[in-house]
Amino acid sequence: MKTSDFDYELPPERIAQTAIEPRDHSRLMVINRRDDSLEHRHFYQIGDYLHPGDLVVCNDSRVIPARLMGHKLDGGAKIELLLLRRLEKGLWETLARPARRLKTGTKVELGGNPKIQVQVMDKTESGTVIVNLADEEGLEKAGFVPLPPYIHHPLDNPERYQTVYAQEKGSVAAPTAGLHFTHELMARLQEKGISFVFVTAHLALDSFRPVQVEDPREHVIHKEYGVVTLEAASEINRARAEGRRIVCVGTSTVRVLEHAAGLTEEDVRPFSGWIDLFILPGHRFKMVDALITNFHLPRSTLLMLVSAFAGRELILRAYAEAIRIGYRFYSFGDAMLII
Repeated sequence: MKTSDFDYELPPERIAQTAIEPRDHSRLMVINRRDDSLEHRHFYQIGDYLHPGDLVVCNDSRVIPARLMGHKLDGGAKIELLLLRRLEKGLWETLARPARRLKTGTKVELGGNPKIQVQVMDKTESGTVIVNLADEEGLEKAGFVPLPPYIHHPLDNPERYQTVYAQEKGSVAAPTAGLHFTHELMARLQEKGISFVFVTAHLALDSFRPVQVEDPREHVIHKEYGVVTLEAASEINRARAEGRRIVCVGTSTVRVLEHAAGLTEEDVRPFSGWIDLFILPGHRFKMVDALITNFHLPRSTLLMLVSAFAGRELILRAYAEAIRIGYRFYSFGDAMLII
């Protein structure tokens, strides 16, 4: 297995720069693993493929305004910070520009009203900066929602980069498979007898980065902080025991459930902590019967996970077909349902 096995050519015009409105009018490719068939629908028709009794598991993480602008208190030099991941309450790993101007103990004042202060606690070997952010609530006024580097259009409405069910603050990138759901669509699915349950996985920007090493097994997977409550675990385990399908919305949700299932021999176990599970072809899925996901970057860990679930050849054929007929790719792009 090589990283190049998960490569493909994507014309730049296929990268979605803006979101479809309404949310559920994005296109939906339905991939059937039993007969390798591909169908082309719209997301609002997803109920045609979900069954009464299905349990849809969503990631309720909310994107925080992780891009921060400020200046050094000593000297006034302009500083830009991008929060990468929350290490613990008030302590964040960040990308800083210019990082060379920041030394341990440096204080930076961020914009907003009221203004908030950040103190540099450490600098890592990889070049990131660890900072203490005393007032995390102040981020809502001081920061801006960061977009992936392949999106070049400004975001008119920050809520469009949030799922309609986002609750738990902590991601610096959206769990984009869930962006297609509307409250109305979820209500229609519930009327059909389909249930929803929520877990949490806070995404970092590493989610989008291609694997650089040629052997993906040598890649150090990005970590995500995940939470499965006792209530969610109980509902998931009950559905599994009753033979109902578990439908995961997004690769982050898959990683949460597979990690939680790996803590025991059978059921999903309630937990909170870091997840570093790297799912490659050959992985034996314990808790996922169907997957809703977007189209992912070449050579990415997300494409590898989806290939593990559906088979690399089928996924690459689906991607080639999507490119040929004009699907929109990546965060604001179209969706696929793998059954």
